[in-house]
Amino acid sequence: MPLYEYRCADDGTTLTLLRTMAQADDPVTDPDGLDRTFERVQSVFQVDATAPRHTSSPPAGGCGHGCACHPG
Repeated sequence: MPLYEYRCADDGTTLTLLRTMAQADDPVTDPDGLDRTFERVQSVFQVDATAPRHTSSPPAGGCGHGCACHPG
């Protein structure tokens, strides 16, 4: 499930929620119980390029052949 970021136009409070793509634009309930309205904003996520990757053998169950260890 993707993460989505929401911002309150009144005070700038931001929330990050784990939601399905179908729920992305659904209304957000204020977690503080206040009457604030949150709108989805464009989120930018950084991928950790230093994260370990398998190079010699795929993990148990295979990698699905959609990764760099099985080009083409």
